Amino acid sequence: MYKIILLIDFAEEYSKGLLKGISKYSKEHGPWIFCRMPLFQRETIGIDGILEWALEWEADGIIGQLYNDPKISKIVEAGIPVIAQDFKERFKEIPNITGDHYEAGKMGAEYFLRKGFKNFAFYGFKDIVWSRERANGFEDRVKKAGHQVHYFEHIMARSSELWYYKPSPLSQWLKSLPKPIALMTCDDNQGQHITEACRQSNIRIPEHVAVLGVDNDEMICEFSDPPLSSIGQDTEKGGYDAAKLLHHMIEHGTADYYDIIVKPTQIITRQSTDIYATNDRYIASSLKFIHQNIDKNLQVEDIVKQVPLSRRALEQRFQDITGYPIYKYIFNLRIEKFTQKLIETDMTVFEIALDMGLADSKNIARQFRQIKGCTPIEYRNQHLAGK
Repeated sequence: MYKIILLIDFAEEYSKGLLKGISKYSKEHGPWIFCRMPLFQRETIGIDGILEWALEWEADGIIGQLYNDPKISKIVEAGIPVIAQDFKERFKEIPNITGDHYEAGKMGAEYFLRKGFKNFAFYGFKDIVWSRERANGFEDRVKKAGHQVHYFEHIMARSSELWYYKPSPLSQWLKSLPKPIALMTCDDNQGQHITEACRQSNIRIPEHVAVLGVDNDEMICEFSDPPLSSIGQDTEKGGYDAAKLLHHMIEHGTADYYDIIVKPTQIITRQSTDIYATNDRYIASSLKFIHQNIDKNLQVEDIVKQVPLSRRALEQRFQDITGYPIYKYIFNLRIEKFTQKLIETDMTVFEIALDMGLADSKNIARQFRQIKGCTPIEYRNQHLAGK
């Protein structure tokens, strides 16, 4: 029965996902005994205090936030297996629970490009690896499409600082950006900073600035006004894989290790990005109607009734602006919403189809397979693997 020290912030949604995965592995291969130390205490005692505690308790391993402290070598030399959660930079001496941050940034860019945006911005930290790599992925994909990215990057400050609520360089930057603009933030906390700053500056979201975060911390995303769209990550699998690696290190030594990569999974669309960027008022009206009624069995005729254009004229303008026929845009958005419900709920395919106003669940399942290359159940199982 191994003794494991957890130096993880139980308040963060990302960390909660890791803990669920660690707990799952422990129940299957343990049980293990866990002991956790509060954040303020870790900051007070530092690596020396953590090592003293680990030796006194005869801990078998450590997982947690270690703040890139160079003294980590002391724990390594003591022979205690340790895995670090991403903080500012990755450790070289020990394995890290990190992420495919570049892919998350690329995913955010592709999401906004599909929505027709021509202007792009990124808000994050200069001095943190996960912010920097998300920015790189975002910018590389945006540049590949022939566009540029506007940046506002600052030094990581304590969350108690509320400078973004007041007139500041941030609000001036937001006002100066070309509109409409797609703005990705390095995480959900910074996403809420942007929604608050926009509200203080009378900048409309998502009409003028569409905002996307990372981590899908539901408390933060729903507390944001408007609710914040975000990129979800497979943190439970990351926690499970980290526990599996720690188990191996405990039993076979610490020489053979590798980083645990937490993958981005999907984008959860909420009000902060639920828009298509266009200055054509008829197409904007049509798109707004589609997004507001996608949970109904929409047909092209329903869209035509919303604008004073002939079907042929509307379809031509819609195709020119979005790059898709109306029926195809509806189809793609329906599959996106279907996928989101598939991952976020335990509803059956039939129940999801009914919830979206579709009478034929077999048809949506067949369409899903055409797009994703697997059945809805196979897709769900792939994303729940290891949890």
